[in-house]
Amino acid sequence: MPTILLVDDDPLQAFARKSLLGKRFKDVQRAADAAEALCLLEQPHFVEKLGLVISGLHMPGISGPEFVAELHARQPKVPVIVLGNSNDAAADYEEDGVRFLPRTVPSETMLTVASELMAREHK
Repeated sequence: MPTILLVDDDPLQAFARKSLLGKRFKDVQRAADAAEALCLLEQPHFVEKLGLVISGLHMPGISGPEFVAELHARQPKVPVIVLGNSNDAAADYEEDGVRFLPRTVPSETMLTVASELMAREHK
């Protein structure tokens, strides 16, 4: 089963999301920030199993669009879910393989979108 990388600097939110994702997906790893996530992308063993990245829009040190651009420059086929506030610019994430969802998205919707993106990538 592919790995999901959850990039979230808020320990409480990260714990809740990781627990939710763990109900459906076997391997969910957390990076505390974009720098840690990008370091993981330098590890071939990690990248070969990577199936999805879920990231918050607002992270220390790098903006959401910059992180997604750097991620796709390194791993263009890895799908991404970006979680933001409802008033954030979802238009920044209209490229193929990237979905913008509000942070308050219902749990089942998050799981469904994650499943869809990973299934589409691994066909």
